[in-house]
Amino acid sequence: MTITQLEYVVAVATYRSFVAAAEKSFVTQPTLSMQIQKLEEELNIKIFDRNKHPIAVTAIGEAIVEQSKIILSQVEKINDLIQSQQNTLSGSFKIAVIPTIAPYILPTLLENYTKAFPQVTLQVKELETNQIIKALRKNEIDAGLLSTPLHEDGIKEFPLFYETFVAYFSKDEKALQKKLITPADIAFERIWLLNEGHCMRNQVIDLCSEQIQKLQAERPYRYESSNVETLRKMVERNGGLTVLPELATLEFNDTQMENLRYFEDPEPVREISLVTNDYFARLSLLQSLMDEILKLVPEKMRVQKKNRKVLRIQSAKL
Repeated sequence: MTITQLEYVVAVATYRSFVAAAEKSFVTQPTLSMQIQKLEEELNIKIFDRNKHPIAVTAIGEAIVEQSKIILSQVEKINDLIQSQQNTLSGSFKIAVIPTIAPYILPTLLENYTKAFPQVTLQVKELETNQIIKALRKNEIDAGLLSTPLHEDGIKEFPLFYETFVAYFSKDEKALQKKLITPADIAFERIWLLNEGHCMRNQVIDLCSEQIQKLQAERPYRYESSNVETLRKMVERNGGLTVLPELATLEFNDTQMENLRYFEDPEPVREISLVTNDYFARLSLLQSLMDEILKLVPEKMRVQKKNRKVLRIQSAKL
């Protein structure tokens, strides 16, 4: 039994295909199949039912796959311990970030992290929350930076900070007459929203669910964006309002700040976390990433206060 054989077993169980598993493992399909067959012969069991399409994992195979994941995570932990003792970090780290965080964290994070840890290669992509969860389950990425809590089995969450939601109005909106607003001040017949699939869209709906479900049906038009910056520009050019994460406002000019309003207590916030699968073991590298991210976040966001409300990730679709 070898570590490589266990890696191949986990790959086939993940992708339910010898061909796909071989591609992801960067070996030929015959090589992967031969190694798994050797392991099955050694153990005198069948890990996979090759007669089913897609390939199925046998009952005993399920136990073998789970134990293989544990063993592989322990192997990673040995390497992590060595790097920790030598005070060096190296290797490749794949991370996915949701689009409503990426523009405000990634540019500076990549620059700073590369300088601090030159032997680590960060591979970063933007994905929506559901895509990140799927990628974690398939071991296609090491971690995700997104809004939590997810309430997903097999996913481990490491909360980092709590980001306030704020409302951004065009200059003719009545709510600007107030210093602080409430969800009732959000006129949903004039709001600009993110596309379905973005967790922040669901959080905004959760913030004022009673009004939005009634008024959306009465709107004469419907436009949705996949980009937070587009929402801001739509307000500035076409009127109306939107709800933004506070990080999106840190570089606002004086005129833009005049059109910004915070909510009364309890402030609506989203919890931002790094998430991994349960078997992730490169904790020293993960910690280094957490430390660098927190350096980019205002200190007030690093503590969850009592007068804040963490908005839900999932909500009913419009």
